[in-house]
Amino acid sequence: MCGLAAILAGTGASHPVDAAELVRIRDAMTARGPDGQGLWLSADGRVGLAHRRLAIIDLSPAGAQPMVSTCGGIRIVFNGEIYNYRALRAELEAEGVGFRSHTDTEVILALYRRDGIAMLKRLRGMFAIALWDEARQGMLLARDPFGIKPLYVADDGHTLRAASQVKALLAGGAVDTRPDPAGHVGFFLWGHVPEPHTLYDRIKPLAAGSWMWAGSDGTRRHGQFFDLREELRCPAAMAGANLREALLDSVRHHLEADVPVGVFLSSGLDSATLAACTRELTDTLPHTVTLGFQEFAGGPRDETPLAERIAAHYGTRHRTIHITAADFAANRERIIADMDQPSVDGVNTWFVARAARECGLKVALSGLGGDELFGGYDSFRQLPRLVATMAPLRHVSGLGRLVRRMTAPWIGRFASPKAAGLLEYGTSFGDAYLLRRGLHMPWELAGVMDPEMARIGWRDLQARAALAAAADIAGDRRKVSALEMGFYMRNQLLRDADWAGMAHSLEIRVPLVDVELFRTVVALAGNTHRPDKQDMAACSVPALPQAVLTRPKSGFFVPIAQWLGERTLKGWAARVYGAFTA
Repeated sequence: MCGLAAILAGTGASHPVDAAELVRIRDAMTARGPDGQGLWLSADGRVGLAHRRLAIIDLSPAGAQPMVSTCGGIRIVFNGEIYNYRALRAELEAEGVGFRSHTDTEVILALYRRDGIAMLKRLRGMFAIALWDEARQGMLLARDPFGIKPLYVADDGHTLRAASQVKALLAGGAVDTRPDPAGHVGFFLWGHVPEPHTLYDRIKPLAAGSWMWAGSDGTRRHGQFFDLREELRCPAAMAGANLREALLDSVRHHLEADVPVGVFLSSGLDSATLAACTRELTDTLPHTVTLGFQEFAGGPRDETPLAERIAAHYGTRHRTIHITAADFAANRERIIADMDQPSVDGVNTWFVARAARECGLKVALSGLGGDELFGGYDSFRQLPRLVATMAPLRHVSGLGRLVRRMTAPWIGRFASPKAAGLLEYGTSFGDAYLLRRGLHMPWELAGVMDPEMARIGWRDLQARAALAAAADIAGDRRKVSALEMGFYMRNQLLRDADWAGMAHSLEIRVPLVDVELFRTVVALAGNTHRPDKQDMAACSVPALPQAVLTRPKSGFFVPIAQWLGERTLKGWAARVYGAFTA
C-alpha cells in the first residue's frame, strides 16, 4: 500500500514538470507510505513520477519505486497489491523473463512489456497504476475492477496530474479549485461524494475497472477492462463452482505478504468467517482486533463479548479496544483532517485501524463487501417489496410529486422526512435505493446548502438516471447488488477503508471484494439456491459457534450522533462539510 503521484507535461504544455510541485504532492501522502520515498524526472523534464512506500511485499530496497523495467524504457508507480503475482511471475520466468526483486510491482512491468494494456485483465488484486512508456511516449493510468484503490486525475489536455488522494493534488498548488456543484450536492445526498465527482470541478476519479492513456502529444484514450453491471447481467458459466473453495482461495491470496496479517473481528458472519478461514490457512496464530463502545456495553449492539468468543474459538491473538465519547472528542478534528473527501462514515474504521497498528500490524483483513455479495442488507428484501407495492402508481402522472410537496413541510415532525417521497420515489429500484440510502432527500438540499449550488448540482449529478442505469438488470437480487456495490460499497465503504487505514499506515484488504470470488457467487446465484450469508458462514472449519450463526443481523453501529448530542448523522455531515469548505 502506497501513495503515487504522476505529472505529464505534454508537448502543448507551457512549462515542464515542476519537481517541487511533484514533491509536495508526494509528501502530502506520507502516512500512506512512511517506509520510503522516490522521485523520477525524465531527461526532458516532461514526465515525473513520485512515490511513498509502505513495504509489505519484498521489504528490501529492491522494492523501491518509481521502478524501471529491465529494458529501461518503462517506469511505474503503483499502489496496492497483486495477489496472483507469484503465478504471473512463474509464467513469465518460464518464457525467459528475469527479475531483480521479489515484488509484485516488477511483475506488472514485465507483464505490461509483454501484453501492453491487455495485461490489466490478468491482475488479481487492488491497484492504482501510473506507468510511463518511453517508446510509445505515453502514460497509462489504471484502477482495479471494484475501485478498491483510489486514483484521481486533473487533466487540462496539456498537463496531466494524477495522485492517490485529492488532497495531495491540491497540495501541489497548481490545480484549479473551482467547485463541482454535483460533488457538493452528492455529499449532502449520500453522505459521501459520489463518483465521477469530487468537490472540485477539475479533479476527477479514474473509473473503477478502467484505464486511461495519455500521450505526450495530448491524445487521450479510455477503456474499460471490467464492468460490474455487465458481469451481473451476463454471468460467466463456471462448471463445478464451489463456494468454500472460492472463499478459501480468495483469503489465501489476500494473506500474501512478507509481514503479519491481522483480521478486523466483529460478531458478524463476514469477519468471523474470515477469521476462521485465516486460522485454517495459516500456521501462526493471527491477530484479531475488535472495536467496542462503552455506550453499548451489555446491550444488543455490544459486539465485543461474541467477538471475543469467536477469537477464543479459533485461538487468535485478540485485542478488544473500547472507544468513548471522550476518545471521539479528542480525535474528532484529526479524523476529519485525515479524510481525503468528506464522509459521514469511516470513524469506526479509523479507530480499529489505529488499534491494529498499535498491535504492530501493517495489514488487516476486513469483512467489507460480504453484505453486497451475499445479499445481507435489508435492502435486498425491502426494495423489491416497496417497488412491487408502489409500481402500479408509477403511471399516475404527477401523483407522487403532488403528495411529496404537500407532506414534506410537516411530515418530519411525525416520521422520517423520507416518508414524503414514498409515492414519488418508491416505484422503481433506482429511486427506491435513493430513498433508502439518502442522507438528505433531493427536496431538502436547498435548505442545507447554497440553493443555487443545490439547483445546479442536482441537475448535473443526474442521480436518478445513474441509479436507473445501474439497476437495469434482470433479477431483483442482481439489481440490488449492482446498486449496493456500485454506489454504497464503492463510494462509501471502500473509500473510507482507504483513508481511515492509510491515516495509520495500515493496509486494509477485502477478501470478499475479489473478482474470482464474485464471479463464483454470481454463477452460483444463477442456480435454484442463491448463496447467502449462512452459506458463506458454513464454509468455516471448524464451524462457527452457534451463537454467531443465530445472532440477528444488527449492522455495525457507531454512536456518532449520540456523542454529538443529536438524533441523526446530519449534524456530523454539516461539521465535516464545514471543515472542507472553510
